[in-house]
Amino acid sequence: MPDSQPQQPSHSSSRSGPAGHGSLLLSGARLADGRTVDVRLCAGRIEAVGTAGSLSAAVAPGGGTRLDLRGYLLLPAPAEPHAHADTALTADSGGPVSHEPQDVQRRATEAALLQLGHGATALRAHVRVGDVQGLGTLTAVLRARRALRGLVELTAVAVPRLLTGTAGAEGLAMLHDAVKMGAGVVGGCPDLDPDPAGYVEAVLEVAAEHGCPVDLHTDAADPARLARLAAMAGGLRPGVALGPCGALESLPAEAAHRAADQLAAAGVTVVCLPQGGCGDADRDGAAPVRLLRRAGVRVAAGSGALRDVANPVGRGDPLEAAYLLASRHGMRPEDAYEAVSGAARAALRLPEVRVEAGFPAELLAVRGDRLAGALSLAYSRIVVHRGRVVARTSAVREYGDSTAAPDLDLPRQGRGQAS
Repeated sequence: MPDSQPQQPSHSSSRSGPAGHGSLLLSGARLADGRTVDVRLCAGRIEAVGTAGSLSAAVAPGGGTRLDLRGYLLLPAPAEPHAHADTALTADSGGPVSHEPQDVQRRATEAALLQLGHGATALRAHVRVGDVQGLGTLTAVLRARRALRGLVELTAVAVPRLLTGTAGAEGLAMLHDAVKMGAGVVGGCPDLDPDPAGYVEAVLEVAAEHGCPVDLHTDAADPARLARLAAMAGGLRPGVALGPCGALESLPAEAAHRAADQLAAAGVTVVCLPQGGCGDADRDGAAPVRLLRRAGVRVAAGSGALRDVANPVGRGDPLEAAYLLASRHGMRPEDAYEAVSGAARAALRLPEVRVEAGFPAELLAVRGDRLAGALSLAYSRIVVHRGRVVARTSAVREYGDSTAAPDLDLPRQGRGQAS
C-alpha cells in the first residue's frame, strides 16, 4: 500500500494553471452504466464523451495529453460536506489541541490533501470562532484554503459557541467579522446555547444579511426542538444544511417519522455521518437515512471527524461513507455514492457533475468495473479537479508462493493489482 501521508503542495503546484492550457483525454474508462468511453477535458469542463477510441485522434496537438483509464471506473468526484479542519489529525497529539495558527494551518492543509487523495475535490470545513481561539483559527484555515487553490475547493463554516444573552454578544460580533474575513457559510451548534431557538434566529439573521448558506450541527433527541429548528431554517435561501441528526435513530418510530416529514417540508438538507462521531459528540449512531429519504428529505453524507478525539481512526474517505450507507443502511450502491457526490455537491451549492459534455471536469477514477466493487475495495484512484489530474493513489497487491517455505522471500512484484 502507498504511504498515506500527503505531501504539502509547493507554491507552484498550488496554483491553478490557465484553464485553456491544452486538453486531457481520458481513454478507455468504464462508466457506471457499463459503457466504455473516451472523455476529453478542456478549460475545466468535459468537452466531449465518445465511444472508446473515437476521440484518440482529436487530442489538441502541442498541448493535449492522454491518460489511459482502462481498468478504471470513472465517476463524478465526491465532495466532503462536513469536515473539521481545525481539530483534524489531533488524536495523537498527547495533550491539549494546539490552536496556534501555524499548527492549525498545517493540519488543515494536510487533512484537505488526505481527503483530496480519496477523491473529494471540494470540502466544507467547520471552524470554531470566539472563545480562546478568537478568529485566529479561522485565519489559519483561510490561509490553508489559499495555499490549496487549484487543488481542492475549501469553504470555511464559522462556528461560534454562544450567540444569545450577554455571553453571546461577543460570539455574534465575531460571526459577523468571520463572514467579512472570508468564511463562506455560517453555522454552529444551537444545542449548546442556553437558548437554542435564539441561537438559530441569530444565525439566520447573519446569513440573511450577508447572503450566506447555513450549516447547523444538531443531535437533539427532542423531536419538537428539531422540528422547530427545521421550520425556522426552511424559509432561508440560499440553503440550509443540518447534521448529523444521529439522535433521530433513537426516537420512537412515530416520532421519527413525524420529524422526517417536518424536515422534508422545511426543504433542508440533512448531512449524515455514517462513521459516527462529530466534534465533541460521542454518539455512535447515524441518522436513519432510509427513513429520511422515504419522507423526501435530501440526504448527503460526510466523513466528519478525521483522526481527532471524536474518531481517532477517522479516514475522511467519501467512499467509506458510501460503503457504510450501503452495508449498514441498506442503500443501493448507486444511491450511496450519490449521497457523497451529487447530494454532497448540492449541499455545498456546487454545480452538478455528470460524465457528459458541458459539465464541470470534477472526476474520480477508481480501479474496478462496477460501483459495488469500487465501494468495497477502492485503493487505486485518480482525481481530476478543474480538468487536470491533482492526485493519484496506486496500490499493488502481491502474493507469496504457496509452495515456498515459511521464511520465503517477499513475493515478486506484479502478482496482482489492488482494486
